[in-house]
Amino acid sequence: MTELIGMDAKAIEVLVVEDSPGDVRLTREAFKDAKVHVNLHVAADGFAAMAFLSRQGEYANAPRPDLILLDLNLPKKDGWEVLEGIKESPTLKSIPVVILTTSAAEADIMRSYQLHANCYITSPWGLEASSKW
Repeated sequence: MTELIGMDAKAIEVLVVEDSPGDVRLTREAFKDAKVHVNLHVAADGFAAMAFLSRQGEYANAPRPDLILLDLNLPKKDGWEVLEGIKESPTLKSIPVVILTTSAAEADIMRSYQLHANCYITSPWGLEASSKW
């Protein structure tokens, strides 16, 4: 799914790898509020993310993302495997990857940076948090 958000300048291609529809909605809203021109692409699991990045199957014409927002807790292939696959790929490793997750565990933060994540953000967004807003 692709959605154009914002109207200024050249669009930024952003891949959101997130299985929670609520968190995807909040991400969309954050980009709208920031008034950033974004083509937002969503992969709901790790396999879909890697297919998008590899331009396989239904993603054969997918653009190369300028930024990846990656949850760690994903079905089928977890965020660690996706991050490792991105950073081991000569063609993908230069794409900035921001870990956006509810985990504040020191071990998760350290592992993310050891796998060359560009940023780690602990999000209060999970469905439990979003239902309080």
